[in-house]
Amino acid sequence: MRKHTRISKIGNGHLRRALFMPALVACRFEPHLRGFYQHLLERGKAKRQALSAVARKMLHAIYGMFRANQRYDGARVYALPPTIVAKFA
Repeated sequence: MRKHTRISKIGNGHLRRALFMPALVACRFEPHLRGFYQHLLERGKAKRQALSAVARKMLHAIYGMFRANQRYDGARVYALPPTIVAKFA
């Protein structure tokens, strides 16, 4: 019997739950994270797996912003290829 793989439950569950909705919204409205999400889907990742990857990328971006005391810059999170930039414009 073949089952779908599950998302790992290792790590902070509270943080995972807290980042789920922001990641979902970012996949819809933030061009850089949306491009990252679409890239993962094109590579054959499952939607929930890609969403978890976006949440993790957001967490790393938040940590980097606090550590460097800088504002959010989507281009530093994920650089969009030129073909995708035209699609989101």
